Amino acid sequence: MDLILKILLVLGLGIIELWAAIPAGLAVNLHPLITGLASAFGSIFGAFLVVTVGDRLRNWLLTKKATAQKEKGVIYKIWDKYGVIGLGLLSPLITGALFGAAIGVSLGATPKRLLFWMCLGIAIWTIILTSFGTYGIIIFDK
Repeated sequence: MDLILKILLVLGLGIIELWAAIPAGLAVNLHPLITGLASAFGSIFGAFLVVTVGDRLRNWLLTKKATAQKEKGVIYKIWDKYGVIGLGLLSPLITGALFGAAIGVSLGATPKRLLFWMCLGIAIWTIILTSFGTYGIIIFDK
């Protein structure tokens, strides 16, 4: 498989799910650094799309229905406790960047702040997951 196709595969999978992109990149023998960068950029791109489009959609919907009220369910209690920082750092691992960004937008997170914490969370989890995957391959190849 051509190098460009491998990178595009990992980038595309990164848009959808970070957990899928990193093992796929390692499976097609991409260098771990390229795998990490391509999967992280894909995941960041996906989160950026959701936040920018989702924020506009949310604002439009709120202008149509000005009486929207928050219910005090479980998701709001978690949001109140950890806020955008917790969501940004944990969602790339737990829910995926796309769904995490959608949750943040729907709960009214500021787009710039949400993107900052999402990018930081994506970078942290990319480094951790790529390192584990690479070292796992090294250990099992012996």
